[in-house]
Amino acid sequence: MNILCAYNANIDSICHIDSQELSRMLSDQTGTEVKEKLANPPGSISSKSDFLTGLVLCMRDGTGAEWLIHERDVFEWLRQTFLNDSFMRMGGNMGIMANVLSELGASKVIPNVASLSKLQASFFSHKAIFHPYNGRLYSSKEIASVLPVDASRPELIHFVFDFKKGDMITLLGESILVPRENRFIATYDPLNFQIYIDEHFRDYSLKHAGEMDGAIVSGFHMLQESEEGPGKSDYKNRLDMTLGQLQSWKNVRKGLHIHVEFGHFSSAKIATYAFSILAPIVDRIGMNEDELAMLAQVNGIDPKPILSMDSVAIAESSIKLCSDFGLCRMLVHTREFVISVSCRKEDDPEKMIAVMNFGASCAAAFACSGKLGDRQTMLAIASNIRESEYGKAESSRLAKRIDHECKCSAVCGIHMSYLVAIVPTRICDEPVSTVGLGDTISAAIFLRELELNS
Repeated sequence: MNILCAYNANIDSICHIDSQELSRMLSDQTGTEVKEKLANPPGSISSKSDFLTGLVLCMRDGTGAEWLIHERDVFEWLRQTFLNDSFMRMGGNMGIMANVLSELGASKVIPNVASLSKLQASFFSHKAIFHPYNGRLYSSKEIASVLPVDASRPELIHFVFDFKKGDMITLLGESILVPRENRFIATYDPLNFQIYIDEHFRDYSLKHAGEMDGAIVSGFHMLQESEEGPGKSDYKNRLDMTLGQLQSWKNVRKGLHIHVEFGHFSSAKIATYAFSILAPIVDRIGMNEDELAMLAQVNGIDPKPILSMDSVAIAESSIKLCSDFGLCRMLVHTREFVISVSCRKEDDPEKMIAVMNFGASCAAAFACSGKLGDRQTMLAIASNIRESEYGKAESSRLAKRIDHECKCSAVCGIHMSYLVAIVPTRICDEPVSTVGLGDTISAAIFLRELELNS
């Protein structure tokens, strides 16, 4: 399988929370500011207290989020405070998915990289990833020798703060107990904020779109409502520009299968606009329950059952959004289960279940090991990881609501005129990291589906 990957790749700096140190940071005037902001969270970062508010909010609720940093001073403080004790690896939805595709057996993976450097290239898989540069392709090993030194192009580093169930912090004398593992991401990334399209990728992708089997796209969630400075444009112009690129690929290769990984938007307005313009042209959009809840609420659907991981509410909300916006297929991945809805009558239920189980297994293996490997290795690791009991219970509950159950090996059937399928995930009791699990599920499902339908 030959696959185009766009748009966001960066370097993740993985930081594990030191509860005592965090409690110390919250013990002075900054803690007072955080406590006040928790009542009305800013949703982005312009100060140290904004950052700490986002982190405490996610730890308190056991939720995940990504907030964008608007001030370079805050980014510099984060780098000085946390970088030396962190673990660096590939980041960005597209960067992670490109590596998953490469390691699991894709033939050729072509990524768009906003600021390709020797350090960034070192985090890309060396199996099947090829970087277009000056009219030819270079492997991740080869590209380092031809890249020019350009001090003006910064390393794009995102800070990812992992926390675990049972962690406890203190905010001005109040104890906060973390209910489940998750992560908070603080991002300063001016290039990916604009959905930067590398000129070498742009030229190669259009010239060779006819040779591609699929494209996996992400990064729209990084757009902002307003931009300032020369050469900047609003989010609608940026989205329209990328939509034009996706359409140009489809014009060359009509059967090109395009999957969009939605991401956590800081603005409900941008999220709704992005969903509305992508839905009619792409083949599927993937997201987690938090991202689905935001879209649902803006469109008059109660988000509470979605956030409580009610499988019936997730399936029916997905179908409603697909129907209203002209999207044929949606994939929702949660900690406990994965749900797919599709309006395509030609979709094979058995294949759908097979690819979803494959994705869930690869994500579980990655969670437990913290590493990507070939599919045999990943499936062998996953075979020893238990299925989610909650996911199995929700699968049974959804089965009772499906109108016409298909004869297949798991829960799959027709509901509200859509083919609906659900599989439980596999739960790693002590995950090495929770970052990238949704990307891993989506990329693995995408690759296996391309293979089975080729």
